[in-house]
Amino acid sequence: MHPKKPNRLAGESSPYLLQHADNPVDWHPWGPEALRLARESDKPVLLSIGYSACHWCHVMAHESFENDEIAALMNELFINVKVDREERPDLDRLYQTAHQLLAQRAGGWPLTVFIDPTDKLPFFAGTYFPPQPRHGLPAFTEVLTRVAEFYRSQRDEIRQQKTPLVDVFRRIDATDAAAGEMNDKPLRAARRELEQAFDPHEGGFGGAPKFPHPSGIERLLRHWAASRNTGEPDLRALHMAVYSLEKMARGGIYDQLGGGFFRYSVDAQWRIPHFEKMLYDNGPLLALCAEAFSASNQTVFRRAATETADWVIREMQSADGGFYSTLDADSEGEEGRYYAWDAKDVERIVGDKDWRLVSAHFGFDDPPNFEGRYHLWQAQAVAELAAESDRPAQKLRAGIDQARTKMLTARETRVHPDRDEKILTGWNAMMIRGLAIASRSLARPDYAGVASHATQFVKNELWRDGRLLATWKDGRGRLPAYLDDHAYLIDALLELLQCRWSSDDLAFAITLAEVLLEHFADNENGGFFFTADDHEALFHRSRPLADDATPSGNAIAASALLRLGYLIGETRYLEAAERTLRAGWDPMRQHSQSHASLINALAEFLHPPEILVLRGNRQKLEQWQSQLHKAYAPERLCYAIPDDATGLAEGLAIRAPRGEIFAYLCRGHTCTAGASLEELLAASH
Repeated sequence: MHPKKPNRLAGESSPYLLQHADNPVDWHPWGPEALRLARESDKPVLLSIGYSACHWCHVMAHESFENDEIAALMNELFINVKVDREERPDLDRLYQTAHQLLAQRAGGWPLTVFIDPTDKLPFFAGTYFPPQPRHGLPAFTEVLTRVAEFYRSQRDEIRQQKTPLVDVFRRIDATDAAAGEMNDKPLRAARRELEQAFDPHEGGFGGAPKFPHPSGIERLLRHWAASRNTGEPDLRALHMAVYSLEKMARGGIYDQLGGGFFRYSVDAQWRIPHFEKMLYDNGPLLALCAEAFSASNQTVFRRAATETADWVIREMQSADGGFYSTLDADSEGEEGRYYAWDAKDVERIVGDKDWRLVSAHFGFDDPPNFEGRYHLWQAQAVAELAAESDRPAQKLRAGIDQARTKMLTARETRVHPDRDEKILTGWNAMMIRGLAIASRSLARPDYAGVASHATQFVKNELWRDGRLLATWKDGRGRLPAYLDDHAYLIDALLELLQCRWSSDDLAFAITLAEVLLEHFADNENGGFFFTADDHEALFHRSRPLADDATPSGNAIAASALLRLGYLIGETRYLEAAERTLRAGWDPMRQHSQSHASLINALAEFLHPPEILVLRGNRQKLEQWQSQLHKAYAPERLCYAIPDDATGLAEGLAIRAPRGEIFAYLCRGHTCTAGASLEELLAASH
């Protein structure tokens, strides 16, 4: 065994990088020093990208990076660089795309890329490689020796290979801005494509492995809401959205004991997940479950939203207010070990009285579904059990909840999955947004308080000298923030402002919008680059328009700028949003389903939301807000500003009444004069 001598990663803060600090591999963090050393030693860079909760990253680390012989070969032939994809999504985005172009197949993690240090361009890429040949994959040692020899002997071929690669990257983002009038064709195309991909039996879109796709579900909910306002509600769109969410909430992709959603399901029935829990999945899914409850009044969504929010607060929030990033898929070296059960253990824990009920509800009546053990899912809903047994559903639910509490208490005694405790700005923004929406939809003002605490953390720790930082760990914020960080945060602030008014938060949103326009805008083609104009220069500066695991930063920027522009009367924000939509016009028409978030922004551009601004007594404002937030109405934004509020933006210079509630209703550029709320609501539809 190699001695535990720390390498150059020992001084990093990323939990993922620190996992590799004792490897015999001479790892470097990404930076000019590693690239300079590679140039001076005339060695290519071996770039390995992963993240702390990644199962196959752990596998490759144990098999290869902790192996003395393989590490010695890596150190001899390459300058080895480790990157946390959550800290450097700019690098991950570029090299994942490069892998897809070079290997002609989808990427993933761990990502293994071999780079020419002179220009940072890749010349060979793969993902996981085993230590010995298996499953059609070559041994990692064979890859290392062949790539190193290719780099030494085939420099001309490598140079020739780079030219078309650079050209392809240029073409990826080279979309022609739309001229003339934009219309609702992408909205109709997205509706059609989502139905074509919809699984009518199990919900969701496509087959296994099955991902939640929250942007597509949100598009369907918004489509239904818009059609409802025409008098011809698209009930099929509503069904696809709520059925998909219901199957997830009752499946194994949802933690039936502790709350929160796992990354994805390996099967089409949502039974067995990949067991990592990501903050960036749970923020949007929390919001969707809360909105689905408002739209359908189904208690399954209230429970899922409440339990997810409670899990985040209980297990993922730091004492300072910020939210941690992930829970690992593995514990004690096995994926899913923390969540799996033996039937006899559960029977002993819950007792004879509740065992038959728990067994039927959670699937213990069926054969084990996960490596000889059970992973929980709702094999029978409470309503089904009540109908079969002729017992009150409320009584059955109480018994199941009592059993769940006992099982959760027992599970807490197990070795927990590791938690990645770095705090990422963009992911925190998605959770702030989710909590704000849940606060309004579920009448839970405490959730808005938690979101406010997280917002204050971002202001205190991740806002420095007029610029936003991307990540925080161990008392230190670092790395310049990306497009997504800014866009998601503006969006979150606008949602949180609908829970409780804060002139400071509005001012912060405006400042962030100004940073977006100054440092990220593509003034030539429209839209926004992923990195700022003063960011580290890479071989390509991307301008992503499509959704991936998270919503497109350009889409959220367009939506947030539209809302903020209409709220404060700032036409520059409206123009920037329109330029973004025009830049994405062709992609929206050609690949609607993968641009669902951008199409949501297009819908708000074509039909600007109603912005209802209330002014008056704080107590009366809260009463009105609670009524207004009960219904699912994404076409309406409601901001309640107390009559004693100060520091309002210029566009919000609305006279402050005393005693009465005055309401101002704006549609696009047109606002009514102050009137009673009852009159405006009666006239709004």
